[in-house]
Amino acid sequence: MEALFLHKTIRKFKDTPIPNEVIQQILLAAIRASNTGNMQLYSIIVTTDATIKQQLCEQAHFNQAMVKQAPVILTFCADLHRFTQWCTLRNAEPYYDNFLSFYTATIDAVIAAQNACIAAESIGLGICYLGTTNYNTQQIIDILQLPKLVVPVTTVVIGYPDEQPPLTHRLPVEAVIHNQTYTCPNNTTIEQWYAEKENLEESKKFVAENNLDNLAQVFTKKRYTAQNNTVFSQKLLDILNKQHCMNNQ
Repeated sequence: MEALFLHKTIRKFKDTPIPNEVIQQILLAAIRASNTGNMQLYSIIVTTDATIKQQLCEQAHFNQAMVKQAPVILTFCADLHRFTQWCTLRNAEPYYDNFLSFYTATIDAVIAAQNACIAAESIGLGICYLGTTNYNTQQIIDILQLPKLVVPVTTVVIGYPDEQPPLTHRLPVEAVIHNQTYTCPNNTTIEQWYAEKENLEESKKFVAENNLDNLAQVFTKKRYTAQNNTVFSQKLLDILNKQHCMNNQ
């Protein structure tokens, strides 16, 4: 519980290597995660090689320094290849090249990733999820030599922290938790829920730096724009087709 409540995203890491036995414990924790039908429709690519880390950093993760700094990179993949191969060997016709199966495998991969992160943080390591995985999916497929029916879902860098950032702001509990059924908030309630986030000094700084009117515009006009969402959505759909994850749609 302490690790959960003290979670911080770490972006600066020491060059201290993580002992192999510690890495193995983190991976075992990931594998014990809940998953659909106990099929474990995911795979974890462990990257410690400096050359491959450099390739991932430059070609897939926008040259973020932490990708090279962190001693371990874990790429969590939706993996329908392994289960399909097993079914074929057992004369059980597989039917997993469809969106539902990919969606299921994605959920499995993310749950495993969070297990790994909690395990790492509980022993004093720092972690950071890399959203760039969803922007440069094809580059990661090429670098990690992923076969058909395998698609990277998220990437986590792990290492010993070289910074101690403050806890990140979260919305109030009542903004996220609904009792029994979903309750749609009115505009006044939305204003109240987002007021603290908008009044943070870092939020005001984002708005000023981008010469915008408010924090919401930072998200819609700079960080997650309509154009980027459209372009990368199409790229991901193309990759799913290329990786044979959408054959039976």
